[in-house]
Amino acid sequence: MLDAAMRKIIDPPLDRIGLGAARMGLSPNAVTVIGFFVGMAAVPALAFQNYGLALALILVNRFCDGLDGAVARHSRVSDLGGYLDIVLDFIFYSAVVFGMALGRPEDAVAATFLVFSFMGTGSSFLTFSIIAAKRGVTTEVRGRKSFYYLGGLTEGTETIGLFVAFCLFPEWFALMAWVFGGLCWLTTATRIAEAHSAFRD
Repeated sequence: MLDAAMRKIIDPPLDRIGLGAARMGLSPNAVTVIGFFVGMAAVPALAFQNYGLALALILVNRFCDGLDGAVARHSRVSDLGGYLDIVLDFIFYSAVVFGMALGRPEDAVAATFLVFSFMGTGSSFLTFSIIAAKRGVTTEVRGRKSFYYLGGLTEGTETIGLFVAFCLFPEWFALMAWVFGGLCWLTTATRIAEAHSAFRD
């Protein structure tokens, strides 16, 4: 819901950093992969309830997620880059929830529900992109991307906010997981409705 608005704020500084990184020869795929492994290090941090360290690692991961696109815009946007970006993002999102479940096993059912909900938003997002590409439908509302980005109530900005809240208020994890999971299903439903409207023959 907030991604398009956030792009207007974060894109200019990221674009300047991305230009410098591209001139130094840093590839966008390298940024993506480095960010992924930094983010995955948050899993053991969450498992051992080191929430300060986990928060720092999550924020570095999200910075790299924005930076890789900026570097690509100043070097070369590639299909492989787009593929790695989305696949590693989805793994990272579920990994954070898994880390929370490891650290708070009493909240494992809530964590499972949230990952289940991520499957709805992820599949509705990716399938829409596949059909949009087949039909030649494009958009740059969220910047120039390798494939169609369909919005929704729960997007990247909201998910980052959720992960920050997990680290700051871990005792509220279960409630946040149930509520955000419900919002994810609303997002899935609106995406299915949009697909029904856009792709109906």
